[in-house]
Amino acid sequence: MSKPDNPNNSFEVQCPQSDSFSSLSWHPTGNFLVATSWDNQVRCWEVLPSGQAVGKSSTNHDAPVLCSAFHSDGNSVFTGGCDKQAKKWDLATNQAVQVAAHDAPIRHLAWINELSMLVTGGWDKTLRYWDLRQQSPAHVQQLPEKCYAMSVSHPLLVVGCAERVIQIFNLANPQQVFKEVQSPLKYQTRCIAAFPDKSTMGYLVGSIEGRVAVQHVDDHLQNKNFTFKCHREEGGTDIYAVNHLCFHPTQGTFVTTGSDGTFNFWDKENKQRLKAMQKMKAPIPAASFNHDGTILAYAVSYDWHKGAQMHNQATATNKIFLHAVTDSEVKPRKKR
Repeated sequence: MSKPDNPNNSFEVQCPQSDSFSSLSWHPTGNFLVATSWDNQVRCWEVLPSGQAVGKSSTNHDAPVLCSAFHSDGNSVFTGGCDKQAKKWDLATNQAVQVAAHDAPIRHLAWINELSMLVTGGWDKTLRYWDLRQQSPAHVQQLPEKCYAMSVSHPLLVVGCAERVIQIFNLANPQQVFKEVQSPLKYQTRCIAAFPDKSTMGYLVGSIEGRVAVQHVDDHLQNKNFTFKCHREEGGTDIYAVNHLCFHPTQGTFVTTGSDGTFNFWDKENKQRLKAMQKMKAPIPAASFNHDGTILAYAVSYDWHKGAQMHNQATATNKIFLHAVTDSEVKPRKKR
């Protein structure tokens, strides 16, 4: 029987009382989960086959941490945030060292294995590429506005900026903007996810107005672009932000999470929702599939969509859950 604060019967990760969670990242081959949060903390758990999550280690920044990504070797984690720096956290030694810096908070980062570089996107309107053997960035790319969203699926890098600007880069030539477009969604960009299928260059865009756009990069595929509504109450009167988008690692389907406290599984090829999950007691600001797509980790906590004045840390929900993914939720289904 489901509990009111866990209506989807997920495994709950036991973690210390914290502030809102900002990102979740999985080890590239093992079941180690990292979470960052607004109380400056970065925590790591090992998820056992039973579903139990065992705390392994933690580190911190001097200000809220906004993003995280594992190195491809799985030995270290990159984190960035409001202290305007990115750190590389060695999980074996529990040592964290600064590897990148911006002139404003770092909102997103990613390790690009094919380039052996870290890329960071900040509110200082820059993308910065870092060769970890050097202290200075290998390249600084000026953006038209603040970086609000970023996703990498080599050779594609997509950045969602303020004022609904989207810049697309081919990482074979990262110094050159491959394409700049206006988001097809009418409201602020909240999240982006590049297609994992390298044969079709494209990306998803989620906005604060309960809507997702499926976009293709190539001009001859523009007729395949479409948008759909999601994270809205029945009747459409209450509309919520799409907080996070992530693709299943093998099926090509994806999940959306929202300020309404729900997460849904979707199939873009057949243009249908595969599964709608039960509503949680608070928004879902972040989610991530593990390496083989058998577990979806999702965080339940305030996402700031009503401003700081609506946040009461003493009574707020701050939890991480692990959902055991089933084939019916993520396998594409042909329309009847």
